[in-house]
Amino acid sequence: MTIADAPARLAAAADASLRWHPDGPYSLRQTLGTLLRGTGDPSFSFRTDGLWSAFTTPDGPVTLRLTNAGADGGAGGGGAVDAQAWGPGAAAGLAGVPRLLGAGDDWTAFDEPAFHATLPRMVREARRRNPAVRLPSTGRMVDCLVPTILEQKVTVIEARRGYRYLMYRFGAAAPAAGAAAPEGLRVQPTPEQWLRIPSWEWHQAGVGPQRSATVMRALQSAVALERLSALPALEAAEKLRVIPGIGVWTAAEVVQRTHGCPDSIAVGDYHLAAYVGAALTGRRTDDAGMLALLEPWAGHRQRVVRMLYLSGFRKPTYGPRMTIQDHRRH
Repeated sequence: MTIADAPARLAAAADASLRWHPDGPYSLRQTLGTLLRGTGDPSFSFRTDGLWSAFTTPDGPVTLRLTNAGADGGAGGGGAVDAQAWGPGAAAGLAGVPRLLGAGDDWTAFDEPAFHATLPRMVREARRRNPAVRLPSTGRMVDCLVPTILEQKVTVIEARRGYRYLMYRFGAAAPAAGAAAPEGLRVQPTPEQWLRIPSWEWHQAGVGPQRSATVMRALQSAVALERLSALPALEAAEKLRVIPGIGVWTAAEVVQRTHGCPDSIAVGDYHLAAYVGAALTGRRTDDAGMLALLEPWAGHRQRVVRMLYLSGFRKPTYGPRMTIQDHRRH
């Protein structure tokens, strides 16, 4: 088998496949890159032969490969998206692909000339240069909620280190997808498996008792939790906040990913308010100041933030940084 034949052979060997046609320019990397928990996320792999991911469906686990059709199998910009799936959850995994890719994410009102003219120049220019981005919608509450809880009140480095440890320790190997599948691709533990993790393993992962207890409380009714994906984003976020330990920041971070919510803002984020203030006014601000700055674009505030990040703007860094803790030593 030649290198040129590999993508076709791989696709033919899949348990199920489909082709999705977006209604405009489309980039897999820009759209789905926000779902990764760092470059070492065990459940994702961006490679030259596409984006690979693994997750659990109601029918079982699935390994999913996504490529821009006609883009030489790459994960960059292109037209249609080809999806191949392997494993017991192949059909269920493919059923969620259009939603995952942002099929329901409508930028029409944001791009309408009268509204577009009200946006800061930096945002307008970023949108002009990035017409292929969508806001993804996984529909998988548990898969998004657990790693988000692990990121509460700690550095990204700590949170992702703990998440990787738990994934490799308690996650499962992704369903086999032939010799081309990435090594080490993992499926998150099921809710039942998360609930069975003993306290000393959370400790070994560097996850403090407050965060591990929040995961336990949230997953006590995993079925009810997953039903939130069918609700409107803001209603789902409100119901998430009923769970002790889940506040505005966590709920917003989750529905941004599960629902592709175009308006959810992560109030309480360690960096976001200062970043938005610096980008829009040249001065750092707090959460109240950030919300005031974004108010003119209510309904699209997450789109504005996404464009600010894609603009390439970086706020000045100075002052003390959050200290990285190692709870495993205590």
